[in-house]
Amino acid sequence: MNILCVCGNGIGTSVLLKINVEAAAADLGLTVTTSDAGSAKGTANMNDLVLTSPQLAPELEGTTTPVETIENFMDVEEVKGVLERYA
Repeated sequence: MNILCVCGNGIGTSVLLKINVEAAAADLGLTVTTSDAGSAKGTANMNDLVLTSPQLAPELEGTTTPVETIENFMDVEEVKGVLERYA
């Protein structure tokens, strides 16, 4: 499963989210990448799932890949809850 973590610039909070996604699903064989919001709209369809903040989710409307929001990027349990719906 390929997961794309998206934040405004693609280098800050998306990296924090990526680390927590990898920790939450270490045994699921996930590939996790990061992107800025502008680039993500074009690359989202090459992934199986997009994770982002509720504020950036509207920028990804129109993609065929499911977009899920994470309120607290540091909350591994919240991340696990989202991943369990797709694993």
